[in-house]
Amino acid sequence: GDICEPDFIKHLFETEKIDIVLHFAAQTHVDLSFWHALEFTYVNVYGTNVLVAAAHEANVEKFVYVSTDEVYGGSTDEEFDESSPKRPTNPYASSKAAAECFVQSYWERYQFPVVITRSSNVYGPHQYPEKVIPKFISLLQQNRKCCIHGSGLQRRNFLYAADVVEAFLTVLKEGKPGEIYNIGTNFEMSIAQLAKELIHLIKKTSSESEMEYWMDYVKDRPTNDLRYPMSSEKMHNLGWRPKVPWKEGIKETIEWYKENFHNWKNTEKALEPFPVTEPFAQLSGT
Repeated sequence: GDICEPDFIKHLFETEKIDIVLHFAAQTHVDLSFWHALEFTYVNVYGTNVLVAAAHEANVEKFVYVSTDEVYGGSTDEEFDESSPKRPTNPYASSKAAAECFVQSYWERYQFPVVITRSSNVYGPHQYPEKVIPKFISLLQQNRKCCIHGSGLQRRNFLYAADVVEAFLTVLKEGKPGEIYNIGTNFEMSIAQLAKELIHLIKKTSSESEMEYWMDYVKDRPTNDLRYPMSSEKMHNLGWRPKVPWKEGIKETIEWYKENFHNWKNTEKALEPFPVTEPFAQLSGT
């Protein structure tokens, strides 16, 4: 089913004994959002509206809305906490910020127990290869170059999937209604650094010239925030901290794609420097 289908969602809550909703469903590809902003708005804002309204009607015990650090916008030095203003700079982040407002309004108006989380970039096995880490791994394993937007100096915080799972379990158990929680990590590297790290691990080279050979700099997207520094002290106070070291997490991830990449369908589009996709039929009327 689809979160944008109110009748289906209503039927789901009427026929299933749903206690808790973890709302992950969204369009999440930042590059794609510039070309398909209306689709992102429809799914991320309207879909969230449909879901939170149905959950409220069904009196679920807790509704966790999974948002992103990107709602804060970029920063080179200021560390964001949960009270920092939202200043999104791309259509994806804007749609997530707008959806947050709708979710929060259910707490303000009805005291409906919603919780909002904002997390850093997540990586690990099973991630669709449009995201930067599986994309670079997959390209290198096919003897193709990493496509790096702009300067490659943009820095990102990377959090292993198993740590994020623990964070959500913590939020389900300890998270207080009406609150927002940053799920972040201090581990940060630039996209160019990331490419070099993966080249070193997959191509078994430390030669700077050989690393550069496997890096292909392409035109940057319309806006590309430099950093998303985020404080996760509120989550730490609930007893959660990331545990999986980068070396361990990335090793597991590389191994998984080596064994399983062929199981993905239609991956060629995902490995393009910029995403290629069909027009959004539901809104175009075609």
